[in-house]
Amino acid sequence: MNPINIPTQPFEGQKPGTSGLRKKTRIFMESGYLENFVQATFNAIGGAKGKTFVIGGDGRYFNDRAVQTIIKMAAANGAKGVIVGQGGLLSTPAASHLIRLNKTDGGFILSASHNPGGIDEDFGIKFNMANGGPATETLTNGMFEETKTISAFSIVEAANIDLLAISRQSIGDMTIEIVDPVEDYKILMASLFDFEKIRSLFSNGFTMRFDAMHAVTGPYAKAILEDALGASKGTVLNGVPSEDFGKGHPDPNPVWAKELMDLMMRDDGPDFGAASDGDGDRNMIVGRNTYVTPSDSLAVLAANAHLAPGYKSGLSGIARSMPTSGASDLVAEKLGIGSFETPTGWKFFGNLLDAGKVTICGEESAGTGSDHVREKDGLWAVLLWLNILAERKQSVASIMADHWKEFGRNYYSRHDYEAIPSNAADRMFANLIGKLNNLASKKFAGEKVQSADEFSYHDPVDGSVSEHQGVRIFFNSGGRAVFRLSGTGTEGATLRIYLEQYVAANGDHTLQTQLALKNVSQAALDIIELTSFTDRTQPDVMT
Repeated sequence: MNPINIPTQPFEGQKPGTSGLRKKTRIFMESGYLENFVQATFNAIGGAKGKTFVIGGDGRYFNDRAVQTIIKMAAANGAKGVIVGQGGLLSTPAASHLIRLNKTDGGFILSASHNPGGIDEDFGIKFNMANGGPATETLTNGMFEETKTISAFSIVEAANIDLLAISRQSIGDMTIEIVDPVEDYKILMASLFDFEKIRSLFSNGFTMRFDAMHAVTGPYAKAILEDALGASKGTVLNGVPSEDFGKGHPDPNPVWAKELMDLMMRDDGPDFGAASDGDGDRNMIVGRNTYVTPSDSLAVLAANAHLAPGYKSGLSGIARSMPTSGASDLVAEKLGIGSFETPTGWKFFGNLLDAGKVTICGEESAGTGSDHVREKDGLWAVLLWLNILAERKQSVASIMADHWKEFGRNYYSRHDYEAIPSNAADRMFANLIGKLNNLASKKFAGEKVQSADEFSYHDPVDGSVSEHQGVRIFFNSGGRAVFRLSGTGTEGATLRIYLEQYVAANGDHTLQTQLALKNVSQAALDIIELTSFTDRTQPDVMT
């Protein structure tokens, strides 16, 4: 079957970031837009000839059509084969596992992560490399350069593949394998965790609710939690993937998972609650009347990972993104293992994982994972929590209280100010950076600044340097404020302010979080001069 080369125009300026390329769905549906990105990726990796790729996504609007397009382009570019999740579905961690398990040359993951889906909402695509992890900055730069000069893309004219039948099909010489998206991932989880002990936990009356948020994790959660582990039917809420996520926002936090939060904050609520996002790589952990911050969750998982079979020999190290609280650093210090602070973005953990320097990683936006794949993994975090609960036979609240008594508590919150006009956000950030050198020893809202800097990361594996990764303000009280402009949205800029206040092991760990952070929060707003540059007085989302 002969490929056809279709003339196209460069789309300069659409640089894929850490999470790939994200735009409004209608933009991706424009003639040649998706095709340009895919062809630029093939060009940047030295062509697709003789190679094999994994393809799948979170099922959002346009997912199925995008999968068909990528399959036909892979065939036109001479690929040997593609492995596709049934129905075009694959969670991001499952895709990473399939890449590694089958030793493919990489994969295309279709998702805009936690962003809403639908024809008038968001779509995204990213390329993961042969190690299962996101493309390196070198590769994304190469893809970007290709988009500036691309003049044609190659595609075959062929009937659509039947994505619903688990089968082997072909287009010309290229083999297409449609696989169960859950099975291999479930086998991996069973190798890491004590499924028998978790089954016993459920059989003894332990109750749980998992909110799949109408997203891709629903089938995985039903197959593992309800079918394999014996959790009662109905444990998984919103478990059928929807192209618009049930018209909701698939971001696992107390705001967007309010249904679950309301249930968990009742005295007669379930023992344990959890949620995952659009593509299955994030998680939220909740106990009865107990919300666990992503930073605390990382620390607790690291401190107790040895209770699960897959980690019984201990950890080689722990890595966290810079905005994540320092709670996991305290665990690493006690365990006598390395701790690493990286920029936000899972690709930075990839080098550490591949080099064997760390076993468990976590970031501020509810992403945790380990060396079992090269992506964050929402359901993995839930299963590790279940394994810990089964071994310790304590409530989530009791485990958290014990942890704080041993390590101290890092009170922590993230405040998001969304859709700020980009020009205002840029001016505000330029003003902040311009005064960093003069902040030391100054007082804001009663908080004395110890030091301030713009975070720069020197990769201990490959020696690369990543600059301009966010602003850090340290206070003498043990508090910290971090400022970042996020690129994960599709409209304007999102200012994220991360607030932290450490209270020692013998201190008061019962304070309401926002009260404990009151001084640090006001100091942060005074330093960045938020109201001078924007009309914002309250965050859109507070977690």
